[in-house]
Formats: sequence, structure tokens, C-alpha cells
Amino acid sequence: MGYVKTAMLMAAMTALFMGVGYLIGGSGGAVIALVVAAAMNVFTWWNSDRMVLRMHNAQPVTPGDRMGLHALTAELARNAGLPEPKVYLIDTPQPNAFATGRNPANAAVAVTSGLIHSLTREELAGVIAHELAHIRNHDTAIMTVTATFAGAISMLANFALFFGGSRERLGLVGTLMMMFLAPLAAALVQMAISRTREYAADKAGAEICGQPLWLASALEKIAMGAARIDNHAAERNPATAHMFIINPLHAHKHDNLFATHPATGNRIAALRAMAGQRRQRPVAADQPTAASRIPASGKRRGAGPWA
Repeated sequence: MGYVKTAMLMAAMTALFMGVGYLIGGSGGAVIALVVAAAMNVFTWWNSDRMVLRMHNAQPVTPGDRMGLHALTAELARNAGLPEPKVYLIDTPQPNAFATGRNPANAAVAVTSGLIHSLTREELAGVIAHELAHIRNHDTAIMTVTATFAGAISMLANFALFFGGSRERLGLVGTLMMMFLAPLAAALVQMAISRTREYAADKAGAEICGQPLWLASALEKIAMGAARIDNHAAERNPATAHMFIINPLHAHKHDNLFATHPATGNRIAALRAMAGQRRQRPVAADQPTAASRIPASGKRRGAGPWA
């Protein structure tokens, strides 16, 4: 159902973009708008990972790092049936993480230093599994395309005032309303797609690491950290906020309609329900019980790093 809803929202975004083009230049404007959008999306799709990582000054993590971050990510990627993604570290105290890349073969997972120092190894495994789920579901490509559409719609709407065609069709008041309402509608669709994909990634991430409660516990800690610690790079680049596992822009201060992520409490409740269903599922006498796919660290269950 998540993919159906995403497809419908993507269709709505495309229709909105072409509609703005039509209001500006008629049927020819609609075609031109579609061509421009396609060109922008190809460029962004191909370069999105490098662009986003550069925005957040992410530094590569090499194999054998003392935190064991690269090894943990590689092990989870094997569990998910994915190529090993590149791993990056962002030097910011806010606990958070995101995935980027145009496809699983060209993907990257980035975590913040605040995340490393706030979570146990098991909780970090849940977060990385969530990001790997985004990669496996091709969410990183979807969100790149929607962000580009939203930006292009805003750009077109701002151009509308300078084109006579839109004023003739809508009048000055109608053109001014379009300048404000079209970008707002695009942003709402983008946010709806983001919220839909987060629930799907939570579920798939819990399956990848084998323990839904690890991710539930991590989300609780990340939400508390993100609410009180600023992420200055994210504040400078708010268009990337939807990529993070928890909104880095203090989304709790805004109405839910404009939230890029589902309510954290709802996500945690869904993961706990998933864990309860796993415990209640009958197991045959000759089958082992479900267990974590990541070996226990053997360290205290406080916070990282663990090496």
C-alpha cells in the first residue's frame, strides 16, 4: 500500500508541475515544464549523493575504523542483500542519520558524531538498518526527485508574475495566489511522500537487523536529542531535512500537516507492536527462535562508542 500511495503522490506532483506550466504558457508551457523537470531530475538524480554529503561536510569512514562503524554497516548490508554502501561521518552533536544515492550500487549512509556517542551498538544497528531499508526501497531516488519537483514548482510559480499568459488566464489576483499556493501544495505532497516512506523503512529496517525494539529505542533517543541540539548544516539546507531519520529542524514546533516525518511516538508504537507480534508467533519445535542478526557487543548498554 505504501508504494501505491507514493505513486499516487508522485503523479500528483507531476500533474501540479505541468499545471503550473500550462497556466504560464498554455499547452506549450506544460510540455516545456515537463522537459525542464526531466532535465533537472536527471542532473539531480546523478549527482544527489555528492551534493548532499558536501552540504553536510560528511567525511568518509574507512574500513577498520576504531568505532567499528564500517564493519557494522557492511554486515547489515549483507543481511539486507545489498552492495556495501559508502559510510560517512558528520561532525555535529545532534544525533541523526540519513542515506543518499541514486541506487543501491551508488549509495551512502551518513551518521552524525552525536549519534555514535548517544546510542548503544544495538541501537545504532537499528538506525543503519533503517537507512539501508531506504536504499533497498529506492527511497533515496524518490525523495531526490520529489525535492527537485518541489523546487522547480516554486521556481515556475515565481516566474508566473512576469508572463502575460498566466495573468490573462487567472488575472493578477489569481496569479499571485498561484505563486503562494502552488509551492505550498508541492511541499505538502513532498512531505506526505516522506512520511509514507519512513513507516516502510522502519518496518524493513527492523527486519534487516532482526530486532524492532533496537530501532524503537534509537528513535526515542534521537528525537530527544534532535529537539534540544541544533544541526547548523541542516538549518542552512532545510530542503534536505526529509532525508534524516528524525527531522533535524525541530519539527515538533510545527503543525503535523507540515511535518516531513511521522510522529515519532507513532513510529515507536508500530515497532513495539511488530516486536510483540514476533514474540507471539508460534515456533515449531525443530526451529530456532528468532534472534538478532547482529552479534551482541558484550559492552555495557549505555552509549557508544563501543570499541
